[in-house]
Amino acid sequence: MHTAKPSPDELLKLDNQLCFAIYSASLAMTRLYKPLLEPLGLTYPQYLVMLALWEADGLTVSALGERLSLDSGTLTPLLKRLEAAGLLSRVRDAADERRVHIRLTAPGRNLRAQAAEVPRCVLAASQCPLDELAQLNQQLRALRDRLRQAA
Repeated sequence: MHTAKPSPDELLKLDNQLCFAIYSASLAMTRLYKPLLEPLGLTYPQYLVMLALWEADGLTVSALGERLSLDSGTLTPLLKRLEAAGLLSRVRDAADERRVHIRLTAPGRNLRAQAAEVPRCVLAASQCPLDELAQLNQQLRALRDRLRQAA
C-alpha cells in the first residue's frame, strides 16, 4: 500500500508533531506526579534520583547522571537538596577523590516503602491496561535510543 506524501501544511500542524505529543504528555505526567510526591517531600526530578538509587545504591555521580540523562550542573543541586533533607550522602572515593558515590541514608531507604503507592496511582490515572503501558514504555525507550544515536 502506497500512502500519499503529507503536504507541508499537514507536516507543520502542531498536533501532527511527535515532539509536541511527547512534550505535552511529559508536562501532564509531571503535573500528575506533583501532588503524589508532595507527601514524600520530593520534586519529580528528586523522585527520579531516588528511584535510581533505590535500584542501585552507591552509584557515582557520573553514573547517576548517565542513568538519568542529566549533566552534573543539573544533578549536583538536586543531590545537595536531597542531602540537606537527610535522604542521601555524598562520599568521596578513597581511591580516587574525583569520584563521588551517592549513598542512601536510612530515611532515604525508608522513603521507598512510602513511594510504593505512587506508581499505582499513576497507573490508575492513565486508565490504561498494564500491558499497554509496558508496550508504550518499551516503544518510547526504543525511540529515545534511536534519537540519541541520530544526534
